[in-house]
Amino acid sequence: MPQSFQPLSLRYSEPSIYALHYLELTALAAHIRTREISSVDATRAQLARISALDGALHSYALVMAYAAMAQAEAADAEIAAGRYRGPLHGVPIAVKDLCQTAGFVTAGGMAIHKHHVPTEDATVVRRLKDAGAVLLGKLQLTEGAYSDHHPSIAPPRNPWHTDHWPGMSSSGSGVATAAGLCYGSLGSDTGGSIRFPSAANGLTGIKPSWGRVSRHGVFELAASLDHIGPMARSAIDAGVLLNAIAGSDEKDPTALLDPVPDYLATADHGVRGLRIGIDVAWNSDGVDPATQAMLKDAAETLRALGARLVDLRFPDVTQAVADWFPLCAVEAAVAHEATYPSRKDAYGPVLASVIESGHAVSGIEFQKIRLHRMALRGRVSALFTGIDLLLIPVHPFASPTVAAMQTLGETPTLVSALLRYTAPFDMTGHPTITLPGGFTDAGMPLAFQLVAAHMDEATLVRAGAAFQGVTAWHRRHPLD
Repeated sequence: MPQSFQPLSLRYSEPSIYALHYLELTALAAHIRTREISSVDATRAQLARISALDGALHSYALVMAYAAMAQAEAADAEIAAGRYRGPLHGVPIAVKDLCQTAGFVTAGGMAIHKHHVPTEDATVVRRLKDAGAVLLGKLQLTEGAYSDHHPSIAPPRNPWHTDHWPGMSSSGSGVATAAGLCYGSLGSDTGGSIRFPSAANGLTGIKPSWGRVSRHGVFELAASLDHIGPMARSAIDAGVLLNAIAGSDEKDPTALLDPVPDYLATADHGVRGLRIGIDVAWNSDGVDPATQAMLKDAAETLRALGARLVDLRFPDVTQAVADWFPLCAVEAAVAHEATYPSRKDAYGPVLASVIESGHAVSGIEFQKIRLHRMALRGRVSALFTGIDLLLIPVHPFASPTVAAMQTLGETPTLVSALLRYTAPFDMTGHPTITLPGGFTDAGMPLAFQLVAAHMDEATLVRAGAAFQGVTAWHRRHPLD
Protein backbone atom coordinates (compact mmCIF):
# COMPACT_ATOMS: atom_id res chain seq x y z
CA MET A 1 0.00 0.00 0.00
CA PRO A 2 1.49 3.40 -0.91
CA GLN A 3 2.69 5.47 2.02
CA SER A 4 0.27 8.29 1.15
CA PHE A 5 -2.74 6.25 2.21
CA GLN A 6 -2.80 6.98 5.93
CA PRO A 7 -5.85 7.42 8.18
CA LEU A 8 -6.95 11.02 8.62
CA SER A 9 -8.65 12.73 11.51
CA LEU A 10 -12.18 12.40 10.16
CA ARG A 11 -14.72 15.17 10.57
CA TYR A 12 -18.00 14.36 12.36
CA SER A 13 -20.87 16.68 13.13
CA GLU A 14 -21.21 14.85 16.44
CA PRO A 15 -19.51 11.88 18.09
CA SER A 16 -20.75 8.46 17.02
CA ILE A 17 -20.87 5.32 19.14
CA TYR A 18 -19.74 3.41 16.04
CA ALA A 19 -16.36 3.69 14.40
CA LEU A 20 -16.46 5.14 10.92
CA HIS A 21 -15.66 1.80 9.30
CA TYR A 22 -18.73 0.16 10.88
CA LEU A 23 -21.25 2.78 9.84
CA GLU A 24 -24.07 1.45 7.73
CA LEU A 25 -23.76 2.38 4.09
CA THR A 26 -26.72 4.73 4.25
CA ALA A 27 -25.37 6.46 7.37
CA LEU A 28 -22.05 7.14 5.69
CA ALA A 29 -23.92 8.29 2.57
CA ALA A 30 -25.79 10.90 4.61
CA HIS A 31 -22.48 12.30 5.95
CA ILE A 32 -20.96 12.34 2.46
CA ARG A 33 -23.99 14.05 0.96
CA THR A 34 -23.81 16.88 3.51
CA ARG A 35 -20.00 16.92 3.13
CA GLU A 36 -19.42 16.32 6.86
CA ILE A 37 -17.21 13.43 5.74
CA SER A 38 -15.57 13.45 2.35
CA SER A 39 -15.48 10.42 0.09
CA VAL A 40 -11.70 10.88 -0.08
CA ASP A 41 -11.38 10.66 3.71
CA ALA A 42 -13.68 7.64 3.95
CA THR A 43 -11.89 5.86 1.09
CA ARG A 44 -8.43 6.62 2.45
CA ALA A 45 -9.49 5.28 5.86
CA GLN A 46 -10.83 2.10 4.27
CA LEU A 47 -7.61 1.53 2.33
CA ALA A 48 -5.56 2.00 5.49
CA ARG A 49 -7.77 -0.48 7.35
CA ILE A 50 -7.46 -3.01 4.54
CA SER A 51 -3.68 -2.59 4.65
CA ALA A 52 -3.64 -3.12 8.41
CA LEU A 53 -6.02 -6.07 8.69
CA ASP A 54 -6.45 -7.95 5.46
CA GLY A 55 -3.07 -9.62 5.57
CA ALA A 56 -4.63 -11.88 8.21
CA LEU A 57 -8.20 -12.00 6.85
CA HIS A 58 -7.44 -12.60 3.14
CA SER A 59 -10.74 -11.11 2.02
CA TYR A 60 -9.38 -9.14 -0.96
CA ALA A 61 -8.07 -10.72 -4.14
CA LEU A 62 -7.09 -7.28 -5.45
CA VAL A 63 -7.06 -3.80 -3.90
CA MET A 64 -7.57 -1.03 -6.49
CA ALA A 65 -6.19 1.79 -4.33
CA TYR A 66 -5.28 4.46 -6.89
CA ALA A 67 -8.44 3.96 -8.94
CA ALA A 68 -10.53 4.12 -5.75
CA MET A 69 -8.93 7.39 -4.67
CA ALA A 70 -9.52 8.88 -8.12
CA GLN A 71 -13.19 7.85 -7.96
CA ALA A 72 -13.50 9.35 -4.48
CA GLU A 73 -12.01 12.65 -5.62
CA ALA A 74 -14.42 12.74 -8.56
CA ALA A 75 -17.36 11.99 -6.25
CA ASP A 76 -16.44 14.83 -3.88
CA ALA A 77 -16.14 17.24 -6.79
CA GLU A 78 -19.53 16.25 -8.21
CA ILE A 79 -21.26 16.49 -4.82
CA ALA A 80 -19.69 19.90 -4.18
CA ALA A 81 -21.04 21.02 -7.56
CA GLY A 82 -24.55 19.87 -6.65
CA ARG A 83 -24.55 16.77 -8.87
CA TYR A 84 -25.49 14.19 -6.23
CA ARG A 85 -26.26 10.79 -7.78
CA GLY A 86 -27.86 9.07 -4.80
CA PRO A 87 -27.01 7.03 -1.70
CA LEU A 88 -24.06 5.18 -3.25
CA HIS A 89 -22.33 8.35 -4.39
CA GLY A 90 -18.84 8.42 -2.89
CA VAL A 91 -19.40 5.29 -0.78
CA PRO A 92 -16.53 2.73 -0.82
CA ILE A 93 -17.75 -0.77 -1.74
CA ALA A 94 -16.20 -3.91 -3.27
CA VAL A 95 -17.29 -6.74 -5.55
CA LYS A 96 -16.69 -10.47 -5.71
CA ASP A 97 -13.79 -11.26 -8.04
CA LEU A 98 -15.94 -12.97 -10.63
CA CYS A 99 -17.37 -9.61 -11.70
CA GLN A 100 -15.32 -8.32 -14.65
CA THR A 101 -13.54 -4.99 -14.11
CA ALA A 102 -12.09 -3.22 -17.12
CA GLY A 103 -8.34 -2.79 -16.82
CA PHE A 104 -8.03 -4.85 -13.62
CA VAL A 105 -7.47 -8.56 -13.17
CA THR A 106 -10.60 -10.66 -12.69
CA ALA A 107 -9.50 -14.17 -11.73
CA GLY A 108 -12.67 -15.81 -10.41
CA GLY A 109 -10.62 -17.59 -7.75
CA MET A 110 -8.83 -19.53 -10.49
CA ALA A 111 -5.11 -19.85 -11.17
CA ILE A 112 -5.97 -20.20 -14.85
CA HIS A 113 -7.29 -16.61 -14.92
CA LYS A 114 -4.70 -14.93 -12.69
CA HIS A 115 -3.56 -12.71 -15.58
CA HIS A 116 -6.99 -12.14 -17.11
CA VAL A 117 -7.61 -8.39 -17.56
CA PRO A 118 -11.06 -7.63 -19.02
CA THR A 119 -11.65 -4.74 -21.39
CA GLU A 120 -15.24 -4.23 -20.22
CA ASP A 121 -16.95 -3.92 -16.86
CA ALA A 122 -19.64 -6.41 -15.87
CA THR A 123 -23.06 -4.78 -16.02
CA VAL A 124 -23.32 -4.79 -12.22
CA VAL A 125 -19.94 -3.05 -11.92
CA ARG A 126 -20.90 -0.44 -14.51
CA ARG A 127 -24.17 0.21 -12.70
CA LEU A 128 -22.41 0.67 -9.37
CA LYS A 129 -20.02 3.13 -11.00
CA ASP A 130 -22.95 4.94 -12.62
CA ALA A 131 -24.45 5.29 -9.12
CA GLY A 132 -21.21 6.99 -8.03
CA ALA A 133 -19.87 4.17 -5.83
CA VAL A 134 -16.14 3.97 -5.12
CA LEU A 135 -14.77 0.52 -5.99
CA LEU A 136 -12.11 -0.46 -3.46
CA GLY A 137 -11.26 -3.75 -5.09
CA LYS A 138 -12.12 -7.38 -5.82
CA LEU A 139 -13.07 -9.88 -3.12
CA GLN A 140 -11.71 -13.40 -2.84
CA LEU A 141 -13.80 -16.48 -3.64
CA THR A 142 -13.58 -20.22 -4.02
CA GLU A 143 -12.27 -21.59 -7.31
CA GLY A 144 -14.81 -20.79 -10.01
CA ALA A 145 -17.31 -20.00 -7.21
CA TYR A 146 -17.76 -23.67 -6.31
CA SER A 147 -17.08 -25.06 -2.85
CA ASP A 148 -13.32 -25.02 -2.30
CA HIS A 149 -10.43 -22.64 -2.91
CA HIS A 150 -7.72 -23.31 -5.43
CA PRO A 151 -4.70 -24.76 -3.56
CA SER A 152 -2.65 -21.64 -4.41
CA ILE A 153 -5.08 -19.25 -2.66
CA ALA A 154 -5.26 -18.45 1.06
CA PRO A 155 -8.95 -18.70 2.05
CA PRO A 156 -10.66 -15.76 3.79
CA ARG A 157 -10.88 -16.00 7.59
CA ASN A 158 -13.97 -15.30 9.68
CA PRO A 159 -13.32 -12.03 11.57
CA TRP A 160 -15.48 -13.16 14.50
CA HIS A 161 -13.23 -16.17 15.10
CA THR A 162 -10.79 -17.63 12.60
CA ASP A 163 -11.62 -21.22 13.63
CA HIS A 164 -15.15 -20.77 12.29
CA TRP A 165 -16.41 -21.08 8.74
CA PRO A 166 -16.61 -17.76 6.85
CA GLY A 167 -19.21 -19.07 4.38
CA MET A 168 -18.95 -20.57 0.92
CA SER A 169 -17.77 -18.93 -2.31
CA SER A 170 -18.65 -15.30 -1.42
CA SER A 171 -16.66 -15.57 1.81
CA GLY A 172 -14.39 -12.68 0.80
CA SER A 173 -17.47 -10.47 0.41
CA GLY A 174 -18.76 -11.56 3.81
CA VAL A 175 -15.47 -11.13 5.63
CA ALA A 176 -14.65 -7.71 4.15
CA THR A 177 -18.10 -6.26 4.81
CA ALA A 178 -18.24 -7.64 8.37
CA ALA A 179 -14.70 -6.55 9.24
CA GLY A 180 -15.24 -2.95 8.14
CA LEU A 181 -13.14 -3.25 4.99
CA CYS A 182 -15.95 -1.99 2.72
CA TYR A 183 -19.46 -0.61 3.30
CA GLY A 184 -21.20 -3.22 1.20
CA SER A 185 -20.36 -5.79 -1.44
CA LEU A 186 -21.66 -8.02 -4.18
CA GLY A 187 -21.72 -11.79 -3.91
CA SER A 188 -23.12 -14.60 -6.00
CA ASP A 189 -25.37 -17.45 -4.99
CA THR A 190 -25.60 -20.77 -6.86
CA GLY A 191 -26.26 -23.06 -3.90
CA GLY A 192 -26.17 -20.63 -0.98
CA SER A 193 -23.13 -18.44 -1.37
CA ILE A 194 -24.74 -15.11 -0.56
CA ARG A 195 -26.66 -16.62 2.32
CA PHE A 196 -23.92 -18.75 3.92
CA PRO A 197 -21.33 -15.94 4.30
CA SER A 198 -24.02 -13.44 5.31
CA ALA A 199 -25.06 -15.79 8.11
CA ALA A 200 -21.50 -16.68 9.10
CA ASN A 201 -20.37 -13.05 9.30
CA GLY A 202 -23.47 -11.38 10.79
CA LEU A 203 -24.60 -9.60 7.61
CA THR A 204 -27.78 -8.98 5.65
CA GLY A 205 -27.75 -10.50 2.16
CA ILE A 206 -30.31 -10.58 -0.63
CA LYS A 207 -30.40 -13.38 -3.18
CA PRO A 208 -32.67 -11.78 -5.77
CA SER A 209 -35.06 -13.60 -8.06
CA TRP A 210 -33.20 -15.34 -10.85
CA GLY A 211 -32.92 -12.85 -13.71
CA ARG A 212 -33.60 -9.80 -11.54
CA VAL A 213 -29.89 -8.85 -11.84
CA SER A 214 -27.87 -9.13 -15.05
CA ARG A 215 -25.13 -11.75 -15.20
CA HIS A 216 -23.36 -10.14 -18.15
CA GLY A 217 -19.63 -10.00 -17.48
CA VAL A 218 -19.81 -12.32 -14.47
CA PHE A 219 -17.94 -15.64 -14.62
CA GLU A 220 -20.44 -18.49 -14.71
CA LEU A 221 -20.52 -21.44 -12.39
CA ALA A 222 -23.97 -22.73 -13.37
CA ALA A 223 -25.88 -20.34 -15.60
CA SER A 224 -29.44 -21.23 -14.61
CA LEU A 225 -28.59 -21.32 -10.90
CA ASP A 226 -26.32 -18.26 -10.56
CA HIS A 227 -27.75 -15.20 -8.80
CA ILE A 228 -25.86 -11.92 -8.20
CA GLY A 229 -26.87 -9.90 -5.15
CA PRO A 230 -25.85 -7.51 -2.37
CA MET A 231 -24.30 -8.20 1.03
CA ALA A 232 -24.48 -5.36 3.54
CA ARG A 233 -24.96 -4.33 7.18
CA SER A 234 -28.72 -3.80 7.01
CA ALA A 235 -31.77 -4.50 4.90
CA ILE A 236 -31.91 -0.84 3.90
CA ASP A 237 -28.28 -0.92 2.76
CA ALA A 238 -28.93 -4.11 0.78
CA GLY A 239 -31.96 -2.45 -0.81
CA VAL A 240 -29.82 0.52 -1.90
CA LEU A 241 -27.32 -1.81 -3.58
CA LEU A 242 -30.07 -3.86 -5.22
CA ASN A 243 -31.71 -0.69 -6.56
CA ALA A 244 -28.44 0.14 -8.30
CA ILE A 245 -27.75 -3.23 -9.94
CA ALA A 246 -31.21 -4.67 -10.74
CA GLY A 247 -33.00 -4.46 -14.05
CA SER A 248 -33.07 -5.56 -17.65
CA ASP A 249 -29.91 -5.56 -19.74
CA GLU A 250 -29.63 -5.77 -23.50
CA LYS A 251 -26.32 -7.59 -23.04
CA ASP A 252 -27.99 -10.34 -20.99
CA PRO A 253 -31.13 -11.72 -22.66
CA THR A 254 -31.92 -13.73 -19.50
CA ALA A 255 -32.22 -10.56 -17.40
CA LEU A 256 -35.91 -10.01 -16.73
CA LEU A 257 -37.72 -7.08 -18.32
CA ASP A 258 -39.90 -6.23 -15.30
CA PRO A 259 -39.43 -2.64 -14.12
CA VAL A 260 -37.36 -2.21 -10.97
CA PRO A 261 -39.30 -0.72 -8.06
CA ASP A 262 -37.72 1.62 -5.56
CA TYR A 263 -36.97 -0.89 -2.82
CA LEU A 264 -36.78 1.87 -0.22
CA ALA A 265 -40.19 3.35 -1.07
CA THR A 266 -42.02 0.78 1.08
CA ALA A 267 -39.18 -0.06 3.46
CA ASP A 268 -40.84 1.81 6.34
CA HIS A 269 -44.27 0.16 5.90
CA GLY A 270 -43.66 -2.50 8.55
CA VAL A 271 -44.98 -6.06 8.52
CA ARG A 272 -48.45 -5.53 9.98
CA GLY A 273 -50.84 -7.76 8.08
CA LEU A 274 -48.16 -9.74 6.25
CA ARG A 275 -48.67 -13.51 6.31
CA ILE A 276 -45.48 -15.36 7.25
CA GLY A 277 -45.49 -19.10 6.58
CA ILE A 278 -43.68 -21.49 8.90
CA ASP A 279 -43.28 -25.24 8.48
CA VAL A 280 -42.48 -26.20 12.06
CA ALA A 281 -41.48 -29.74 11.14
CA TRP A 282 -39.14 -28.70 8.32
CA ASN A 283 -37.62 -25.94 10.46
CA SER A 284 -36.85 -28.33 13.32
CA ASP A 285 -36.01 -31.71 11.75
CA GLY A 286 -32.27 -32.15 12.25
CA VAL A 287 -31.88 -28.48 13.21
CA ASP A 288 -29.76 -27.78 16.29
CA PRO A 289 -31.25 -26.17 19.43
CA ALA A 290 -29.49 -22.80 19.01
CA THR A 291 -30.88 -22.38 15.51
CA GLN A 292 -34.36 -23.48 16.56
CA ALA A 293 -34.38 -21.00 19.44
CA MET A 294 -33.26 -18.20 17.12
CA LEU A 295 -36.03 -19.05 14.61
CA LYS A 296 -38.63 -19.02 17.38
CA ASP A 297 -37.44 -15.62 18.62
CA ALA A 298 -37.48 -14.20 15.09
CA ALA A 299 -41.02 -15.45 14.51
CA GLU A 300 -42.23 -13.97 17.79
CA THR A 301 -40.59 -10.63 16.97
CA LEU A 302 -42.35 -10.51 13.61
CA ARG A 303 -45.63 -11.52 15.23
CA ALA A 304 -45.25 -8.72 17.79
CA LEU A 305 -44.77 -6.29 14.90
CA GLY A 306 -48.15 -7.31 13.50
CA ALA A 307 -47.37 -10.13 11.09
CA ARG A 308 -49.64 -13.16 11.02
CA LEU A 309 -47.86 -16.51 11.37
CA VAL A 310 -49.33 -19.22 9.13
CA ASP A 311 -48.71 -22.94 9.62
CA LEU A 312 -47.95 -24.74 6.37
CA ARG A 313 -46.29 -27.79 4.92
CA PHE A 314 -43.41 -27.01 2.58
CA PRO A 315 -42.85 -29.36 -0.38
CA ASP A 316 -40.30 -32.12 0.17
CA VAL A 317 -36.92 -30.83 -1.03
CA THR A 318 -35.00 -34.12 -0.86
CA GLN A 319 -35.09 -34.58 -4.63
CA ALA A 320 -34.26 -30.93 -5.30
CA VAL A 321 -31.14 -31.07 -3.13
CA ALA A 322 -30.06 -34.35 -4.76
CA ASP A 323 -30.67 -32.88 -8.22
CA TRP A 324 -28.73 -29.70 -7.47
CA PHE A 325 -25.38 -31.51 -7.59
CA PRO A 326 -25.61 -33.04 -11.11
CA LEU A 327 -27.35 -29.94 -12.47
CA CYS A 328 -24.60 -27.67 -11.17
CA ALA A 329 -21.98 -30.10 -12.48
CA VAL A 330 -23.43 -30.17 -16.02
CA GLU A 331 -23.69 -26.38 -16.16
CA ALA A 332 -20.17 -25.98 -14.75
CA ALA A 333 -18.87 -28.31 -17.46
CA VAL A 334 -20.49 -26.05 -20.07
CA ALA A 335 -19.09 -22.91 -18.41
CA HIS A 336 -15.54 -24.33 -18.47
CA GLU A 337 -15.55 -26.13 -21.82
CA ALA A 338 -13.03 -23.66 -23.32
CA THR A 339 -10.38 -24.56 -20.73
CA TYR A 340 -11.35 -27.98 -19.40
CA PRO A 341 -10.00 -30.56 -20.04
CA SER A 342 -7.49 -28.76 -22.31
CA ARG A 343 -5.91 -27.01 -19.29
CA LYS A 344 -6.90 -29.52 -16.64
CA ASP A 345 -3.59 -29.25 -14.80
CA ALA A 346 -4.37 -25.63 -13.84
CA TYR A 347 -7.54 -26.66 -11.98
CA GLY A 348 -7.82 -27.56 -8.32
CA PRO A 349 -9.09 -31.03 -7.46
CA VAL A 350 -12.59 -30.09 -6.26
CA LEU A 351 -13.66 -28.02 -9.26
CA ALA A 352 -12.06 -30.52 -11.65
CA SER A 353 -14.01 -33.35 -10.03
CA VAL A 354 -17.28 -31.43 -10.38
CA ILE A 355 -16.68 -30.78 -14.07
CA GLU A 356 -15.78 -34.42 -14.65
CA SER A 357 -19.02 -35.52 -12.99
CA GLY A 358 -20.93 -33.11 -15.19
CA HIS A 359 -19.58 -34.81 -18.30
CA ALA A 360 -20.89 -38.11 -16.97
CA VAL A 361 -24.56 -37.04 -16.63
CA SER A 362 -26.73 -38.52 -19.36
CA GLY A 363 -29.34 -36.64 -21.37
CA ILE A 364 -32.11 -38.74 -19.80
CA GLU A 365 -30.87 -37.93 -16.30
CA PHE A 366 -30.64 -34.24 -17.15
CA GLN A 367 -34.20 -34.15 -18.49
CA LYS A 368 -35.52 -35.78 -15.31
CA ILE A 369 -33.76 -33.08 -13.28
CA ARG A 370 -35.40 -30.41 -15.42
CA LEU A 371 -38.86 -31.90 -14.90
CA HIS A 372 -38.34 -32.22 -11.13
CA ARG A 373 -37.19 -28.61 -11.04
CA MET A 374 -40.20 -27.32 -12.95
CA ALA A 375 -42.54 -29.16 -10.59
CA LEU A 376 -40.85 -27.79 -7.47
CA ARG A 377 -40.95 -24.26 -8.84
CA GLY A 378 -44.69 -24.58 -9.41
CA ARG A 379 -45.34 -26.01 -5.95
CA VAL A 380 -43.33 -23.30 -4.20
CA SER A 381 -44.94 -20.53 -6.25
CA ALA A 382 -48.36 -21.89 -5.30
CA LEU A 383 -47.51 -21.48 -1.61
CA PHE A 384 -47.25 -17.73 -2.10
CA THR A 385 -50.92 -17.47 -3.00
CA GLY A 386 -51.57 -17.99 0.72
CA ILE A 387 -48.55 -16.30 2.31
CA ASP A 388 -46.35 -13.28 1.71
CA LEU A 389 -43.13 -14.61 3.22
CA LEU A 390 -41.63 -17.90 4.35
CA LEU A 391 -39.43 -18.08 7.48
CA ILE A 392 -36.69 -20.75 7.43
CA PRO A 393 -33.11 -21.37 8.63
CA VAL A 394 -30.05 -20.68 6.49
CA HIS A 395 -28.58 -24.04 7.48
CA PRO A 396 -29.42 -26.50 10.25
CA PHE A 397 -26.32 -26.10 12.39
CA ALA A 398 -25.09 -22.97 14.14
CA SER A 399 -21.74 -21.49 13.14
CA PRO A 400 -19.85 -24.57 11.90
CA THR A 401 -16.08 -24.66 12.31
CA VAL A 402 -13.59 -24.72 9.47
CA ALA A 403 -12.53 -28.18 10.60
CA ALA A 404 -16.10 -29.49 10.40
CA MET A 405 -16.62 -28.00 6.95
CA GLN A 406 -13.41 -29.61 5.69
CA THR A 407 -15.11 -33.00 6.14
CA LEU A 408 -17.85 -32.13 3.61
CA GLY A 409 -16.32 -34.24 0.87
CA GLU A 410 -16.24 -37.25 3.17
CA THR A 411 -19.77 -36.79 4.54
CA PRO A 412 -22.48 -36.61 1.85
CA THR A 413 -25.24 -36.29 4.44
CA LEU A 414 -23.55 -33.16 5.81
CA VAL A 415 -23.46 -31.60 2.35
CA SER A 416 -27.16 -32.34 1.80
CA ALA A 417 -28.03 -30.91 5.21
CA LEU A 418 -26.02 -27.76 4.47
CA LEU A 419 -27.94 -27.16 1.23
CA ARG A 420 -31.40 -28.14 2.47
CA TYR A 421 -32.61 -24.55 3.00
CA THR A 422 -30.61 -22.79 0.28
CA ALA A 423 -30.29 -24.87 -2.90
CA PRO A 424 -34.07 -25.31 -3.38
CA PHE A 425 -34.45 -21.55 -3.90
CA ASP A 426 -31.62 -21.48 -6.43
CA MET A 427 -33.51 -24.26 -8.21
CA THR A 428 -36.80 -22.30 -8.14
CA GLY A 429 -35.35 -18.80 -8.45
CA HIS A 430 -37.35 -17.33 -5.55
CA PRO A 431 -35.77 -14.33 -3.77
CA THR A 432 -34.57 -14.48 -0.17
CA ILE A 433 -33.13 -12.17 2.45
CA THR A 434 -30.74 -13.38 5.16
CA LEU A 435 -31.02 -11.52 8.46
CA PRO A 436 -28.86 -11.72 11.60
CA GLY A 437 -31.02 -13.20 14.35
CA GLY A 438 -28.79 -13.84 17.35
CA PHE A 439 -25.53 -15.29 18.59
CA THR A 440 -24.35 -18.64 19.86
CA ASP A 441 -23.08 -19.07 23.41
CA ALA A 442 -19.59 -18.80 21.89
CA GLY A 443 -20.43 -15.38 20.44
CA MET A 444 -20.79 -16.40 16.79
CA PRO A 445 -23.54 -14.96 14.56
CA LEU A 446 -26.81 -16.78 13.83
CA ALA A 447 -29.15 -15.91 10.97
CA PHE A 448 -32.44 -16.85 9.32
CA GLN A 449 -33.98 -16.43 5.89
CA LEU A 450 -37.19 -14.90 4.65
CA VAL A 451 -38.32 -16.06 1.20
CA ALA A 452 -40.77 -14.15 -1.02
CA ALA A 453 -42.69 -14.68 -4.24
CA HIS A 454 -40.84 -14.18 -7.51
CA MET A 455 -39.80 -10.55 -8.05
CA ASP A 456 -41.02 -9.46 -4.61
CA GLU A 457 -37.71 -8.28 -3.20
CA ALA A 458 -39.49 -5.15 -1.99
CA THR A 459 -41.36 -7.15 0.66
CA LEU A 460 -38.07 -8.73 1.76
CA VAL A 461 -36.49 -5.29 2.26
CA ARG A 462 -39.64 -4.09 4.04
CA ALA A 463 -39.73 -7.06 6.43
CA GLY A 464 -35.98 -6.94 7.02
CA ALA A 465 -36.12 -3.24 7.86
CA ALA A 466 -39.01 -3.82 10.27
CA PHE A 467 -37.17 -6.63 12.05
CA GLN A 468 -33.96 -4.61 12.26
CA GLY A 469 -35.88 -1.60 13.53
CA VAL A 470 -36.56 -3.43 16.81
CA THR A 471 -33.47 -5.65 17.05
CA ALA A 472 -29.76 -4.85 17.09
CA TRP A 473 -28.17 -8.15 15.99
CA HIS A 474 -27.05 -6.53 12.73
CA ARG A 475 -25.27 -3.74 14.63
CA ARG A 476 -22.82 -5.99 16.44
CA HIS A 477 -19.39 -6.19 14.86
CA PRO A 478 -16.23 -8.28 15.15
CA LEU A 479 -12.66 -7.18 15.88
CA ASP A 480 -13.22 -3.91 17.76
